[in-house]
Amino acid sequence: MRLRQDRKRELIKSVPIFSRCSKKELEALGSEFDEIDVPSGRTLTKQGEPGREFVVIVSGSAEVKKDGRRVNMLGAGDFLGEIALLSGGPRTATVTTVSDSDLLVLSSRSFARLTKEVPSLHASVVKALSERLAADTI
Repeated sequence: MRLRQDRKRELIKSVPIFSRCSKKELEALGSEFDEIDVPSGRTLTKQGEPGREFVVIVSGSAEVKKDGRRVNMLGAGDFLGEIALLSGGPRTATVTTVSDSDLLVLSSRSFARLTKEVPSLHASVVKALSERLAADTI
């Protein structure tokens, strides 16, 4: 899989925590996201383990289980790992691909470095998060 830059930016911008990012910030993020292909049956996250990356599903699907019970199915355009990316906390669910999948992956280390190199990125993410929290409390 090799995405065009504009398609990659579009996918990243569709993620709520990156929705307030400028073109410059999206370009910086896009340069850090790795494009990977994974087979069906690959565990992407394991509940309780430390999270170290954020994932956007470009194509394919994945099953989300919490305490061993399926709670959701993810497909193209869905994402996972935002809590671990922002807080460094443990994974809240186990996610396993149920079909061959193409993914965009951003490590927490790359994200931390980017927020230092592009300080406005941190502000854009915080603004998007605060808007989501405000909408959830209404």
